[in-house]
Amino acid sequence: MKNLAALNSLVNDWKTLKNEFDSYLELLDLATIENDQNLILNIQSDAVHIFNSFNEMEFQLVLSGEYDHRDALIALHAGAGGVDSQDWATMLVRMYLKWADRRNFKAQVLDTSYGEGGGIKSATIQVSGDFAYGNLKSEKGVHRLVRLSPFDSDHARHTSFVLAEILPKFEEGIDININSDDLRIDVYRAGGHGGQNVQKNSTAIRITHLPTNIVVTCQNERSQRQNRDIAMGVLTSRLMDLERKRKEDKIIEIKGEYVSAEWGNQIRSYVLHPYQMVKDHRTDLEVSNTTDVLDGDIDEFISSYLKLQLNE
Repeated sequence: MKNLAALNSLVNDWKTLKNEFDSYLELLDLATIENDQNLILNIQSDAVHIFNSFNEMEFQLVLSGEYDHRDALIALHAGAGGVDSQDWATMLVRMYLKWADRRNFKAQVLDTSYGEGGGIKSATIQVSGDFAYGNLKSEKGVHRLVRLSPFDSDHARHTSFVLAEILPKFEEGIDININSDDLRIDVYRAGGHGGQNVQKNSTAIRITHLPTNIVVTCQNERSQRQNRDIAMGVLTSRLMDLERKRKEDKIIEIKGEYVSAEWGNQIRSYVLHPYQMVKDHRTDLEVSNTTDVLDGDIDEFISSYLKLQLNE
């Protein structure tokens, strides 16, 4: 029913736009016959919003993938760069939370694994909103940061890497059924910065899917049941993504070619020293205002990538 409502809304929007366009054409014909220059100028001015609406709706056609309409999970993993990469992961968590706020999406940090020296080793964020996954899928890949390290006494320039995984949100029992016998569930005390326990009770959850050895954790909620439900949701999405990858690998095998889309494929560089620039290596889009980008202004990068995919 949710999918049907979304499709009906899309069709109605296009019908409304077509009716407005037809009305302006009729009015323009009348103004031309009567040689009413003032009316013609008014029509030209008022019709701008039709072209803007058309461009926006045409872009929505890019988000026509099978799961594009779903909520999204962002899994960030600090890579090469030590404590700098862990700090970079923290900065990316903030960037995506800011982006979600700009779009009036609901964002929630589901799980955080803190590093001992500062920052985070990994984090999982759920972003809920119309076409959240369709937009965020462009963020999948390695994000590279170049800056003067605040953790280096010599203030030398450091390069850090963080891997972003983007998954559509799935529901256990609806999209997929998981056999409880395939799960090992461990409980432990939630940990904070530096590894110290932040709760007296064991509320954190670790779920291992034995057939695939996929491990998910959740410790951000105070209730063990809440953490378990969130962890099961993340596990469901990871299992569905694994099945999707298997299908894609089978197609690639049949085609006789292989293109890696995982760790090592740097998609974007954020350079804070010796100059200010953010560059997307897939589209060659460059932006000099790094502060705005790190404050969540990444729509230009998202739209340029999705338009590139449409053209391809």
